[in-house]
Amino acid sequence: MTLTVFTTCILIILARVCDVTLGTLRTVSVIHGRRHLALTLGFFEVLIWIFVVSRVVTSATTEPWYGLAYALGFACGNYLGITIERRLAMGQQVMRVFTRHPGAVATALRVDGHRVTIFPGEGRDGPVWLLYIQTNRKRIKDLADRARALDAKCFYVVEDVRAASSVSPGEQSFWSGLIKFK
Repeated sequence: MTLTVFTTCILIILARVCDVTLGTLRTVSVIHGRRHLALTLGFFEVLIWIFVVSRVVTSATTEPWYGLAYALGFACGNYLGITIERRLAMGQQVMRVFTRHPGAVATALRVDGHRVTIFPGEGRDGPVWLLYIQTNRKRIKDLADRARALDAKCFYVVEDVRAASSVSPGEQSFWSGLIKFK
């Protein structure tokens, strides 16, 4: 392998890492409805991709190393894209906590600043309560750890939120404005 081929392989790997990482972040942006970010990421993703593919396709038969560099860059780009996406933790998630101790768990989570809604339910072994909590993805691991610390036997499920309305602290919702509490 010549120095030129080696250098070209390194550039192909780096370019593929960049475009696949951008592609991963673009896909997440599309899922979360972030159109402008998806547009920008998609533009640069394809811009990089077209130049790399043209280089690899025109030279792959004479330099098979380029094909290997292309594949390695793709694999590394997936890994890096997922890693960055996890660190960014964009969006909201809902945690549903199933517990037999709703008062203590809900009160503690509310003291921690979470909005908690409680629903009664029936589980395999009798009555349970479902605590419904929406939070930023960045806080979900801490919330899960806190729920388990409060009730080691609780069961929880985490789901992504596509869209949600909101009521700011101190702001009245439509329904609370119609119902007067004394």
